[in-house]
Amino acid sequence: MSLADKIFIENCQDILENGSWDKGLEVRPKWEDGEAAHTIKKFGMVTRYDLSKEFPIITIRKTNFQAALDEILWIWQKKSNNIKDLNSSIWDSWADENGSIGKAYGYQLSQKHIYPEGEFDQVDRILYDLKHNPHSRRIIANMYNHSDLHQMNLYPCAYSLTLNTCGNKLNAILNQRSQDMVVANNWNVTQYSALLIMFAQVSGLEVGELVHVVADAHIYDRHIPILKEIMQRKQYPAPKLIVNKDIKDFYKFKVEDFELIDYKYTPLGVKLPVAI
Repeated sequence: MSLADKIFIENCQDILENGSWDKGLEVRPKWEDGEAAHTIKKFGMVTRYDLSKEFPIITIRKTNFQAALDEILWIWQKKSNNIKDLNSSIWDSWADENGSIGKAYGYQLSQKHIYPEGEFDQVDRILYDLKHNPHSRRIIANMYNHSDLHQMNLYPCAYSLTLNTCGNKLNAILNQRSQDMVVANNWNVTQYSALLIMFAQVSGLEVGELVHVVADAHIYDRHIPILKEIMQRKQYPAPKLIVNKDIKDFYKFKVEDFELIDYKYTPLGVKLPVAI
């Protein structure tokens, strides 16, 4: 079975059995029909994925890997905050009439800063350090900019990435303030695993571990019935991820440069409602 399946099931089971409900409290998220969207949650969920062993994509339901890749490239490579640069509709609910999500995500990564070595935005600073000072303990990107929060249509969920090398292996910690486990957990794990693989490849490093830290890991009330069914499904072995090794420039990667070999999964079978 996929190790990602095992981790996902264990984490969701822990939340369902030991989590804290917010029923009875006033909550911000609403369902499409206007009803309050309540959750059961655990605080401080930490999981580790050794990418040198297998690519962590679940098989008990399909993760749309191509769409996840497209979004991570939209944020980190295109550094865009406009859904017109994205090939899916996942951000439509948070975009204005011009397609902008405000000063969020890609906008924050694109802002340039002056360093002794020159002027860089956050992504270019990471790429520079990985090539010139890979053992630095200061390779960090942060999208949670308090001075711009009021101009973001959604505060960043996955907001910080810390990169760190051990020997020749590149590792990362992804910090996330909040996560809808059923809709987005494996989506974020797969896309940041792919991002770590890209950074390692263009920097001449081997890929190591992704550590995923979620402050508020929650399951929505209307997701629980389908989640319980998903958790009982047959699990398949993890697929093999093939990446185009000819790409040496981060900005040259395309979705087509990634291929999952023998990805077996059970289709989700229903449309999951998303709380807004």
